Amino acid sequence: MTTSHLTSSSGRSGSTEEEQVDVQGQIDEPSRQHVLNLAVRHAPEPTQICEDSDSTRRASSNEGAIQATPSTTASSSSSSLSPGLRACPVELDLRPYGNPILWPAHRKAYHLVLCCFATMLTAYTAGSYSPPAALMETEFGTSRLAVEAGITTFCTGFALAPMVLAPFSEINGRYPVFAISGFLFVVFEIVCGFVDNLAGMLVARFLVGIGGSVFSTMIGGVIADLWDKEERNTPMALFSGSVLIGTGLGPLVSSVMVHQFAGDGAKWRWVFWHQVIIDGVLMTLIALLFKESRGSVVLSRRAKALNKWYEQREQAGYYGVWLRDSGPRDGDETATEIGSSDGYETATGLEDDEKKVASTIPPVAGASTTLRLVRLRWRVKADEERSSLAKMISISIYRPFHLLVTEPVVFSFSVWVSFAWAVLYLTFASIPYVYETVYGWNIESAGYIFAAIMIGSIIATIIGVFQDELLKHPQWMTEEWPSHGSLAKNNSNLQQWTRRDRIFALLRRRFPADAPESRLYFTCITATLLPIGLFIFGFTSKADIHWITPAVGICLATIGIYSVYLATFNYLADVYHIYASSALAAQSCCRNVLGGIFPLVTLQLFENLGTAKAGGLLGGIALVLTFVPWILVFFGPIIRARSAFAVKLEKASA
Repeated sequence: MTTSHLTSSSGRSGSTEEEQVDVQGQIDEPSRQHVLNLAVRHAPEPTQICEDSDSTRRASSNEGAIQATPSTTASSSSSSLSPGLRACPVELDLRPYGNPILWPAHRKAYHLVLCCFATMLTAYTAGSYSPPAALMETEFGTSRLAVEAGITTFCTGFALAPMVLAPFSEINGRYPVFAISGFLFVVFEIVCGFVDNLAGMLVARFLVGIGGSVFSTMIGGVIADLWDKEERNTPMALFSGSVLIGTGLGPLVSSVMVHQFAGDGAKWRWVFWHQVIIDGVLMTLIALLFKESRGSVVLSRRAKALNKWYEQREQAGYYGVWLRDSGPRDGDETATEIGSSDGYETATGLEDDEKKVASTIPPVAGASTTLRLVRLRWRVKADEERSSLAKMISISIYRPFHLLVTEPVVFSFSVWVSFAWAVLYLTFASIPYVYETVYGWNIESAGYIFAAIMIGSIIATIIGVFQDELLKHPQWMTEEWPSHGSLAKNNSNLQQWTRRDRIFALLRRRFPADAPESRLYFTCITATLLPIGLFIFGFTSKADIHWITPAVGICLATIGIYSVYLATFNYLADVYHIYASSALAAQSCCRNVLGGIFPLVTLQLFENLGTAKAGGLLGGIALVLTFVPWILVFFGPIIRARSAFAVKLEKASA
């Protein structure tokens, strides 16, 4: 859960005082809302009453004592006000500033749906560009390789933008980055539909990549904002599935459109225009429905709302709030005693020893608590990172690169997922090449093979959700063994139960379910499907072997790619939680740079080496990289213990 810091400003002002206290706490602490109920006016009149809640009213006198009494009605309270004293501002509603991680399930669900659809459409955009490359080659009067560079420029924008935008979102919030990037994404998708030269297309694709990048990299950060580590796997699984489904759906639909519109003027440009329509609708929904999910940003808004409310009260003549003190102060003319009234809230305040906003004092008959009148102003320490534009930009650019070059975990995952992503982008050219040259299919028929990527993504998503449920098995989660009495009741199954208990005891000891490495247990197995799928695709792409066999290889490889992708997002989000977007931006940069390069060399690779050798080479590299999760499973705690950054974050979240 995200933790942020609040500070209230302090100083003397007449008979009241302003206190500065460092407070570290959750943004949803009930005490921070209850403290609003205690504002009173410390004035020379004998008695002033401020109606500040539906349940209580509080009176202050020039002796400084206040007593909580049952509220009658607002009208009776108002009639008690002295001449010239304005009505007390209504109690502040802090519900809009609640902790995002405590949002209702339905609110989290529709945010996840918006994010997954946005992710799917950006992946769709990446893959839909390749099928019309031959038509663009003719219209622009250039080479096929030059046209394919549009994938590279898209991936370059996709790689570089999150290095700045993702940390920017951690400082300033997700919503403004989503809104601006979404607008950029749609505008330059329109440009792609109208541009009539290669240079314009390459520039437009670069800017489309910048706009769409946040809907891939930052979604992992949004999920980390909304769900605790224990609940994060299923949202991450759905998000990862949407990425790969979009990657397969884009070239499939685009291939059909290109085949239908080939030779019919500029109708092939509907490859871009239909995306403009769909993307425009979705980005409008995001602008209207998406609410800020970054905890520190919501907390900052909460502090500003509180400070504005305090100012309104002071303008009305109510100069402070009564806060509980740790003990009486000699000579403190504002220190007072308050009696408790059974059944009513009596006081809330700041506990200096804990440096947290205190919870409401339980009503105990006859008890008393020392109070003092203070003037409060809240500020969030995270706002210091927003203090200057130069500092904000330096943090945004520095942090992802710093993580990439100094954190072994980020670096190893970046290498692993980069290769897997490059293989995925390689399919944009390898699938049409194999099925058009080996099997003699047309572009539309070859495009249907991209459905294998979608099928693999759906299967992988189901597996990804299931693995989390298995980790939650009671005997894996707990250290308790079944009682001897329960075993004795079924002597025939005694040996079986004992064996199972020992298996789970071994799992708990060697593979704890609550460790960050638990995200990798099943990945160690499923990641092997990537090299297996590549071997099948490479060695079975022959005219005398049924076409479905290499398609099965593509499906298996997709499951492997998915497992690598999901493990990367889950593990980095768990280890670098509040800086998840920066860690994910680092791997995204490497992943998309390599993914943008592979389509440029795919045809040369398969033409020069042949399908079998090309598949064997790629499968061999993938096989070597499958050792990455095994190394982290067995040595991850040691590696993380040597990371000052990871240790600091772990202590902060403890």
